[in-house]
Amino acid sequence: MVLQQSTSSTVVRKASARRHDRGRVMQEAAMLAPAVILLTLFLIVPFLLSFWTAMTNQPLVPRPTPVRFVWFNNFIRIFQDDLFWTALWNVSRFTFWIIPAQCGLAFATALLLHQKLPFRNLLRGMFFLPAITSMVVVCVIWGTLFQYPTGPFNQILGFLSGGAIQPIDWLGDPQWAMFSLVLLSAWQAYGFQMIVYLAGLQGIPDELYDAAKIDGANAFRRFWHVTMPGLRPTHVFVLVITTIQAFKLYTQVAILTQGGPKSSTETVVHYMVRAGFEEQKMGYASAVSVILFVIVLVIALIQRQLLRRFDV
Repeated sequence: MVLQQSTSSTVVRKASARRHDRGRVMQEAAMLAPAVILLTLFLIVPFLLSFWTAMTNQPLVPRPTPVRFVWFNNFIRIFQDDLFWTALWNVSRFTFWIIPAQCGLAFATALLLHQKLPFRNLLRGMFFLPAITSMVVVCVIWGTLFQYPTGPFNQILGFLSGGAIQPIDWLGDPQWAMFSLVLLSAWQAYGFQMIVYLAGLQGIPDELYDAAKIDGANAFRRFWHVTMPGLRPTHVFVLVITTIQAFKLYTQVAILTQGGPKSSTETVVHYMVRAGFEEQKMGYASAVSVILFVIVLVIALIQRQLLRRFDV
């Protein structure tokens, strides 16, 4: 009798555990459903539609002639276009410059504002302000600063050098145009990375710093052995996000340089937009977008693997 009661109790507990597991699975699925639906509608479906359009000769405006499949002809034409390779080289060069400039400035500012400074919250808001300012407004302001030959930047350089430095055509000289966009972009967007780094710094337990002080570690050792390891996930996130944003460079180019001078600031997104809306070749532009997506995805995966391998 006792054995039967024990067996019955075990069966009831197992049945209750299974119901609990099913309920937990349903609850987790319900919580994930909004994100999955949004990702599917605004990421997966558009990518699949872009890939389908890239295989056709779809124009921007419907024409009497039917749309037909051209298969991989658009991709072949893209790879045979020297301007595309120039655009890819330019945006790669921009990314190589913007990552240390923007991330380094954001990291240094976050370390400064993490200290117990007077008016710290006000300073954080001031440093973050450019990140929430419209890029169009920023481009108009910086376009005035870059003005040749009497813009404020040239005036300051002439004053500091006593006239030894001649005015620089910041946006009209192929040697300076991309560098000028790097300066503008780093200043405008570093506030976002700064906030991310601040969140990462605040997530490091104070007990780790206290233990390091007890062990006799100086400020540099605490920074290198406590702060840097604690920010490892933050470094990965910031690096990947900055790379993705850099490859999407468009607004600054469209407003200030239009890809010039001599295609020195032509980017992949500007190349894609011009093909799709000015030349009205949506199939060709979709093929460019697919190539850009694959390039950014591969670079992001490589970055993650390298950072994990070198334990950064």
